[in-house]
Amino acid sequence: MARRLAALFLTSLTLPLGAEEPPLPTGLAPATRPAGEDEPPLPAGLGEEDEPELPAGLGEGGEPELPSGLEGKPAATKPAPKQTPAAPEAFKWADVTGFWEVRGGVRTQHDPHERKAPLGESRLQIELEKRWKGLTFNLTADLLYDAVVGHHTPRLETGDGLLDLREANVLFSPLSFMDLKVGRQVLTWGTGDLIFINDLFPKDWRSFLIGRDVEYLKAPSDALKISLFGDAANVDVVFVPAFDPDRFIRGRRLSYYSGALGRLAGRDAFVDARVPDEWFDDHEWAVRVFRNLAGYELAAYGYWGFWKSPAGQDAATGDATFPRLSVYGASVRGQVGRGIGNLEVGYYDSRQDRSGDDPLVANSQVRLLAGYEQDLPEIASDLTVGVQYYLEWMEQYDDYLRALPAGSPAADELRHVVTFRIRKLLMNQNLSLSLFAYCSPSDGDAYLRPKISYKIDDHWTVEAGGNVFVGKDTHTFFGQFRSNSNVYAALRYGF
Repeated sequence: MARRLAALFLTSLTLPLGAEEPPLPTGLAPATRPAGEDEPPLPAGLGEEDEPELPAGLGEGGEPELPSGLEGKPAATKPAPKQTPAAPEAFKWADVTGFWEVRGGVRTQHDPHERKAPLGESRLQIELEKRWKGLTFNLTADLLYDAVVGHHTPRLETGDGLLDLREANVLFSPLSFMDLKVGRQVLTWGTGDLIFINDLFPKDWRSFLIGRDVEYLKAPSDALKISLFGDAANVDVVFVPAFDPDRFIRGRRLSYYSGALGRLAGRDAFVDARVPDEWFDDHEWAVRVFRNLAGYELAAYGYWGFWKSPAGQDAATGDATFPRLSVYGASVRGQVGRGIGNLEVGYYDSRQDRSGDDPLVANSQVRLLAGYEQDLPEIASDLTVGVQYYLEWMEQYDDYLRALPAGSPAADELRHVVTFRIRKLLMNQNLSLSLFAYCSPSDGDAYLRPKISYKIDDHWTVEAGGNVFVGKDTHTFFGQFRSNSNVYAALRYGF
């Protein structure tokens, strides 16, 4: 990992630098200028869980906060530099922010495959930003004491251990219409509320399901991001020299359904995965072309890489694999009536099983998402509701059934998921009550995410919430997590 970050950083130093330092994103997102920002803002719900909003294929939203995205000023216009409050004398050389928090959770029922507590940790996050001679350096690192997992050796690819390096990158503008960001960074785009179709950047499903803050749903990438701004459209190009997979469920903290064993498993059967990680051989490309037209945010997407979570199996070793994948999609987002609507579609080309007759590789799919969100002041002030419909259609379904091993449960040809979000702010917006729910009529399962958060003052925040799974079958996406239902609480000090 250190070699990968060093190589990306050195690559950035060989590129021409602009005379002026690029302004940092004002927040997340004028569509006209996503490049300088980390990314467009996540849609209501995945930002803070107050939320911006999940699962793979399901998602609350849009990208720990999916972008709302592309709004903003004329395409080639850059936002004004961010105004930051005066820093203490000791930190005059850089902008330093962060937080310290303690967070713990416990299962609500017995799981024979896992420990009683899925979550118990103390976390200190330091976020540093430094501008120097046309460069902007960004560093975000979490120091973590984890009482649930015994080891503390840093593992930067999985976020385990004493150090979780979230960002380590440099941003600059070699041309007036171009931004470059090189290094470790959190990437996101799309329109869903915790449902991801064209966002093929890594997710941390374990963090999401055990009760960590929703910002940890998005895992970092080691990448080069090029952003181009023009009158006709803006373009983002992301190159990842070595595949960055999801931080997927593998039996530690969360039990899961094992197809090989035909039962639920956990610490008794960790998932062994063979991750493609050869530099420049196992690379990924992602492209987004977007613009604002008549008040609507339009985007087209492309991705060339691998399934982000295991979608195959090695017949000889039984190891989980990541087959090659290409994705092509589009989205539109804008005002519909008194609210905001979005529509997103993506075609998943499973390049190693286009015929659909290989039982060890996932079939190609078509994925569709339609959503709507609206404030309801006529019912109550600061009340927001949102609803989404997600469809997943498996291609070559008859071939899939013929190749399925005897006795293995079959997935549905059409998988439907409906999500619902409601959020209410009280006490001068210091108290937030929210619920995000997924329900799959085809799978007969559901996932509920209730949460309450109270801002005590400018620094202290306390929150509590839960992850509740319901399902009649153990092999469905949410049903397999029934024994992982949990409640959690957290106390955070921000600075």
